[in-house]
Order: sequence, then C-alpha cells, then structure tokens
Amino acid sequence: MKRKQNKYKEENTWEEKVVEVTRVTKVVKGGKKLSFRAILVVGNEKGQIGVGVGKANDVIGAVKKGVADAKKHCIEIPITKYMSIPHPINGRSGAAKVILKPSAIGSGVIAGGSTRTVLELAGIKNILAKQLGSDSKLNNARATLDALNNLKTFKNTANERDIEISKLY
Repeated sequence: MKRKQNKYKEENTWEEKVVEVTRVTKVVKGGKKLSFRAILVVGNEKGQIGVGVGKANDVIGAVKKGVADAKKHCIEIPITKYMSIPHPINGRSGAAKVILKPSAIGSGVIAGGSTRTVLELAGIKNILAKQLGSDSKLNNARATLDALNNLKTFKNTANERDIEISKLY
C-alpha cells in the first residue's frame, strides 16, 4: 500500500503544460484524414525539463502521447542559487534561435511564447530570453531546450579539464 502512495507522489511532482494543439490533415485515397498534434512541456521546477509531441485521432490521446514523449526526452539543467542560469547561451533548432541571459534577482522570467513555458517549468525564476528566426512553437521550445542542455557549471568545466575549480578564475 505504501509503495503505491510513494509512486503517486513521485508522479505528481511533474507539471505538464500544453503549448499548442493543432488539427492536421493527411490526404489519402478516400479523402482527408483528420488528426490532432499536441506539443507539451513537462517539468518538475527543480531543473528537469522535457518537450514532447504527440499525434492521435483525438485531443486526449495526443496529449497523453505528448506527455510520454516529453518524459522520455527529459534533461537535467544546472540552476544557480539565484534561480537563474550560470552564463549566457544561445540555442538553435531548425530556423529558430533563442538567446538566454541570466538576470538579477526579482526580475522574473522575461520571455515569450513556448520559451517562457519551458523556462518556468524548469524552475528558472530570473532570466532574460529572446526568440529569433522562426515563429514555430515547437522549434522555439526545442531551441530553448538545446540552450539549456549546453549549460555548464564551473565544476563541470574543471572536471573536463582535470584541474581544480580555484584555477579556473
């Protein structure tokens, strides 16, 4: 009995947000076949985040598939004690480009569209972001994820170079 409760609590920590649900059509021999595509962002607001896409004949099925896909492609990101990112970084996916910069305490999440959703669900509270290029919600979300995935801390850099953290300064 306790196992089920703990599992439920663990599952409950993930928050899901639907970025976009679109109706898509495929032309087949008998006419047009309608289906739905859902773009979702899943995060635990503690540095874990994922973006997923699901397609199905109904919206509920597409959302369920999107959640499963997002959890499958989850990444962990470093967050500073100021609830921001360690350094400025750029991300890219397709024609979409995203610029992320750490911001002062209390400034909040200054971002738009799907980039804002990804950053909020990742647990970042103070950041500046700008979307460039494409207006695609999926590509902008993936570009943000790409930027967050490439973030490095002093500890990671020191380990890669096999030196002490104090020698980095």
